Amino acid sequence: MNFASDNTVGASAPVLQAIMQANAGAMAAYGNDEMSKRVRTRFSELFDREVSVFFATTGTAANALALSSAVPPYGLCVCHREAHIIDDECGAPEFFMHGAKLAGLPGVGAKLKAEDVASYLKSLPKAPKQMPPKALSISQVSECGLVYGLEELAALGQACRDHGLSFHMDGARFANALVALGCTPAEMTWKQGVDILSFGATKNGGLMAEAIVVFRKDLAEALDYRSKRAGQIISKGRLIAAQFEGYFAGDHWLANARHANRMAKLLSDGLLQLPGIRLAWPTEANEVFPIIPQALDRALKAAGILYSPWTVLSLPETERVGGNEVLIRLVASWATREEDVRKLLEIAHSGVSRQAAE
Repeated sequence: MNFASDNTVGASAPVLQAIMQANAGAMAAYGNDEMSKRVRTRFSELFDREVSVFFATTGTAANALALSSAVPPYGLCVCHREAHIIDDECGAPEFFMHGAKLAGLPGVGAKLKAEDVASYLKSLPKAPKQMPPKALSISQVSECGLVYGLEELAALGQACRDHGLSFHMDGARFANALVALGCTPAEMTWKQGVDILSFGATKNGGLMAEAIVVFRKDLAEALDYRSKRAGQIISKGRLIAAQFEGYFAGDHWLANARHANRMAKLLSDGLLQLPGIRLAWPTEANEVFPIIPQALDRALKAAGILYSPWTVLSLPETERVGGNEVLIRLVASWATREEDVRKLLEIAHSGVSRQAAE
């Protein structure tokens, strides 16, 4: 049973069917086909306003290109110190920003508070020796599975406006956050001040389907050229666009996200019923972060369950992982089966029971 990531499962049937349908015949290349135009229009409909959309094949490319449009080579992008862009993208954002830096700030649960961002920005000297801050980037969902609420987003958006920063959202798990909040895409983005969004579909049923959604025209001006230089204008672009057609049809993307979140909650609730297990952070989307005894960690691994150890850097001040404990991450996906969740819980129950008997 694989709970290591929502990247480990394949593409969903509606997405694959849409690709097969788009595969027949000849269409204009490089995203100039009618399907790509339809999908761009669909994005504008989803966000209740006209947006610019640039397709990408990976979240890393989407993040790096989005930030390159907002941050000049001499600039600074502020993010959480455990953000995906600073920890997991091999310097791609800095590379595409042509030397600009990422400045990582602390925050519980890998989330940033507006007051902490504002305080940091005020502390920077206003002189050529200091790289000027030009953008703020947040992950929605955070790297610790937490979801920014609308008020938190609004406060961060206001901090960006107060200090002249562009506001970027890494939405690799955009749909999971959206259904968790029960709001509209517009309410979770531009209505709270977000200027540019990395819209991820790959983790939620896509094959390789990412998009840069731009709410400010000035940030979109050079992205065609930047995308081409990065190899992200795909010759058979219709096969990228087709994935989004299948993804959005009948609100398939929202159904996938709801299922993943529900499986995570089922897993989280079940683990909390067992003695010696607690959560590092609440389960708000499709990731679960339990602190478990090392003996149970060994039992789960022996049973063939796959998951990842996790960093303790963003734990609350009141929480500690003991010497005989380990913090792990379990991820539910659109394809996670309820019987697999229940099987994991059975194994965990047996492991805890054996430990108690020893």
